[in-house]
Amino acid sequence: MEQRKPEWLKIKVQANEGKNDVERLLRELALSTVCKEARCPNLMECYGRKTATFLILGRNCTRNCRFCNIQNGVPEPVVPDEPQRVAQAVARLKLDHVVITSVTRDDLPDGGAGQFAAVIAAIRRLNPDVTVEVLIPDFQGERAALQTVVAAEPEVLNHNVETVPRLYPTVRPEADYCRSLTLLARVKELNPQILTKSGVMVGLGETEEELIAVLKDLRTAGCEALTIGQYLAPSRHHHRVVAYITPEQFARYEKLGQELGFRHVAAGPFVRSSYRAAEAFAAY
Repeated sequence: MEQRKPEWLKIKVQANEGKNDVERLLRELALSTVCKEARCPNLMECYGRKTATFLILGRNCTRNCRFCNIQNGVPEPVVPDEPQRVAQAVARLKLDHVVITSVTRDDLPDGGAGQFAAVIAAIRRLNPDVTVEVLIPDFQGERAALQTVVAAEPEVLNHNVETVPRLYPTVRPEADYCRSLTLLARVKELNPQILTKSGVMVGLGETEEELIAVLKDLRTAGCEALTIGQYLAPSRHHHRVVAYITPEQFARYEKLGQELGFRHVAAGPFVRSSYRAAEAFAAY
C-alpha cells in the first residue's frame, strides 16, 4: 500500500498570467514540453516564470520506463521545421538559457541526434547569446550519434542515470547503467569544454549506500553537475513510491555531492533535471 504524501510535497495550484502566455505560445507554434508530457510538479512555477523545457521529436517514446508519464507508442515523423519553431519560442520568451530534451527514438538511425543538432543551430542563428542545455537519451550507445550532438557545442549536456543499477530491470529495463556512464565520459573525451550533468530520482527503493555508489560512479565518469529529486508516481500503473525522502535527507545528499566534487548540486523534493537550469548554469 502506497504511503500518504507528506505535507512538504503538497502544491497549492493557482493560475497565473505567465502560465497562460506560455501555453498560448506553445499552441501557436505547435510545440511540446516535457513539463506537460511528464506531468512535472514544477509546471505552474516554470510556466509562470515564462520558461519551459522543450520536448522535440514527437510525444511518443519507443521505450516504456515504469517511472515516466511520457506515452509509449508509434513514433511520430521527424518534422523539418521543428528547429525553427523552437528557436522562435526561445526568442519570444526572451530566454537566456534554454533546455531541449526529447523522447527516446530507437527507431531512428541516429536516435534523433541530427534533430538535436539542428535545434541547437536554429536557436543560435536566431538567439546568438542564448546558452543551450540538452537532455539527451542514450542513443543506444552509438558514438557517432553522440558526436553529432557534441559537435553542435551545447554549453551543457545532460543525461540522466535516473536510479541505482539494481533497480534498472524493473524501473527502466531497456536502458543500461554502464552505457549511460560511458556516454557521459565520452562527452568529456570529445569536448572537455562541455559541462556534463546527470540526475537521479530517489524514493524508488534504493538504499543510501547504493545512491552514494552512483554519485561516485558519476564523478569517475567526469560528470560535473547533479540533480537529485523525489520520485512521484504519475499514476497507479507506474512504479510505486517506496519512500518519501525528507528535506533534511536531501540536504545531506546535496552536501555529499559537493564533498564528492560536483561543481553544482541541486537536491530537494521538487528538483528535476532542468528545474531552474538557468540559475544553475550561472552558478557553474
